[in-house]
Amino acid sequence: MLKIAIIQFPGSNTERETFMACKRVNLKPVEFLWNSPLETLSNFDGYIIVGGFSYEDRSRAGVIAALDPIIKQIKIEASKNKPVLGICNGAQVLVESGMVPGVKDNKVAIALTDNKRIKMGQVVGVGYYNTWANLKMSGPPNRSAFTRHMKQGESINIPLAHGEGRFMIPENLLEKMIQNNQMVYRYCDDSGAIIDEFPTNPNGSIHNVAAICNPAGNVMAMMPHPERTKNGDVIFSSMKDFIEHGNPITNHSLNYTVPHYLVKDYTPNKKSIQWPIDMIITDNEASSVNNTLKQLGHDISIKRLSHWEISITNNQSSVLEKIDFSGELYNSNKEYIGKIKPEHNIASFLVRQKDDVFGRAKFESLTQRFKISELNKLKYGVVWNVTVNGSNFQTVLDKILKTNILYNPLSHECYRIN
Repeated sequence: MLKIAIIQFPGSNTERETFMACKRVNLKPVEFLWNSPLETLSNFDGYIIVGGFSYEDRSRAGVIAALDPIIKQIKIEASKNKPVLGICNGAQVLVESGMVPGVKDNKVAIALTDNKRIKMGQVVGVGYYNTWANLKMSGPPNRSAFTRHMKQGESINIPLAHGEGRFMIPENLLEKMIQNNQMVYRYCDDSGAIIDEFPTNPNGSIHNVAAICNPAGNVMAMMPHPERTKNGDVIFSSMKDFIEHGNPITNHSLNYTVPHYLVKDYTPNKKSIQWPIDMIITDNEASSVNNTLKQLGHDISIKRLSHWEISITNNQSSVLEKIDFSGELYNSNKEYIGKIKPEHNIASFLVRQKDDVFGRAKFESLTQRFKISELNKLKYGVVWNVTVNGSNFQTVLDKILKTNILYNPLSHECYRIN
């Protein structure tokens, strides 16, 4: 019986459903923890990275797991044409590792970011969302390892549950991927029509994308959960069929040069107020990022602060008191308004979502719920303070930025605070 490694990281939580799905189609699932001996991975016929919240989604969903040594080995196994399926958080890991869409050197070329439910041009909801979704298979059956038991244009109805499932893809890359038939599954309505608005498109993904594959077709990142229903068994039986036929990858390539993204200098609005929010308690998110970078060989220390840029039309002091009293921007039981102190061996980076849905939600709450009409604009971000414990200061910073652990340039902006 074909053996499938069920890859689990700290925080993974859908291994049971994945085991059941594999068994339903006569695959042999085997638990494989992230810290198991990597040399034994080659003993498997295929791999599934399960859903959940690897490393509690610290820094960004999937990014810490993507830097784990096990992913390097999975890349090697994928290069042998073995199938790799990433479901939900597993899809985020594949995106953050660059295994999809599969440009040269597995560079990060796309992003999965915060959900945004859009209807009639208006945002009607953000954040975590679960529902049942219709997925339409958009390419020929033999295009990927996970579509061989479906017909082009056929759809399946399976569950969906995530907070960061919106695919963001640069337009010129999107065109190449469409021509390449790498958009494996797209969100559609009950009749099969692809409508780019909520509820048909449940998270605002570009091109209604629910799942994409690499050029060879043996690696797929999928946000909905096929393992949670028998409706999704065709994906696992297709994977089995792919292996039984000798892993017949397709002859596709993806010629795309990932742009060099610049870190800009941060220039705040002179009329705005900066609130760096520090923590009284231990910041587990900063600790996880710090430990990951140390494991990668960087002698550094990391500190994280939330950051608010607040623009007020008038009565600045009294309005700030109202905002402070509301408790919307920080929890005074464990946080306080701190300071950013530039020092010679510390670099501070302000990271913001290009589409600041969290900041907008807080702005709406303060202006509508708390009736603070003087609030003109609100921007949210995260400040990462990186202390380099040694020489080669800029070299170390450049290497850290290349890991993308602090931000994904497709979904975020990064600024250097001087």
